[in-house]
Amino acid sequence: MKAVLLDADTLHPTTLDLRRLTDLPITLTQYAQTSMAECAERIADADIILTNKVILNEKLLSHAHKCQYIGVMATGTNNIDKAYCQSHGITVANVEGYGTDAVAQHALMLLLNLTTSFNAYQRDVNQGVWSDGPHFCLLNHPVYELAGKHLVIVGYGELGRRFAELARALGMRVSVAARPGKADDCRPTLDKLLPEADVVSLHCLLSDDTYHLIDKTRLSLMKPTALLINTARGALIDEHALLVALKSGTIGGAGLDGLSAEPPPRDHPLLNTGLSNLLITPHSAWVAAEARQRLVNIAAKQLADFLAQIGAL
Repeated sequence: MKAVLLDADTLHPTTLDLRRLTDLPITLTQYAQTSMAECAERIADADIILTNKVILNEKLLSHAHKCQYIGVMATGTNNIDKAYCQSHGITVANVEGYGTDAVAQHALMLLLNLTTSFNAYQRDVNQGVWSDGPHFCLLNHPVYELAGKHLVIVGYGELGRRFAELARALGMRVSVAARPGKADDCRPTLDKLLPEADVVSLHCLLSDDTYHLIDKTRLSLMKPTALLINTARGALIDEHALLVALKSGTIGGAGLDGLSAEPPPRDHPLLNTGLSNLLITPHSAWVAAEARQRLVNIAAKQLADFLAQIGAL
């Protein structure tokens, strides 16, 4: 069976062992990356399509006349037209749980950096402020303990639960908000919890119910010292509203792993702001070598199960 991997470079494959995938009874063609203009031709004769972030909409999938299986090398499937796949008998499989520890530790890293003013102090050390100072230490920037602080988590799946464990180990009090858009969820709503939160951490999927979940109104409900952590999708946050909130002191700070546009344009409003209370990492929470290898292994196992199901293994 013919298979294509459309954006192999997003996995940094030279650092991984791909044999569980390449040893399957398929003819696999790997493309470093695939543009929208190239996609239709590359999937036209493929029985199996593997992708991380390449968008496969109805128009493109209509060219994939032989496709039986799409393996999404990620958790989110918002880049796949699942309704088209369902109506055309195409199996879609995504990979969950591969990066739980990596993403949870990244969220904690963002939080710790904000609460210790790490970047500001590191800059002072590098610029000689400590060397030129009159005392043995610097106290130029605020530092807070997390013990006793109130963490509100939105999205209590595997990632949210893992981050809650790390937070509790540091002595934090953890509350879980009701799922957005779920009126039958008996947990407290996010709006009710926000005024009490010292930290809000987002671990939910992007959907119609969560798009711009954190907007101007919800930011205004937060404490001026509260911190916002987002290691989920960038569009969960109204980025223009966040910038205003950070500049005005409506909230204390934000740590974001990614933005609503990726890669972001150079003139993105949250880039190059000079704000010491804003940390941004380039959608890298998931990229630990162990997590990426686990992703490949799980994706290969799912594909092997599919091949066995149709009698091709």
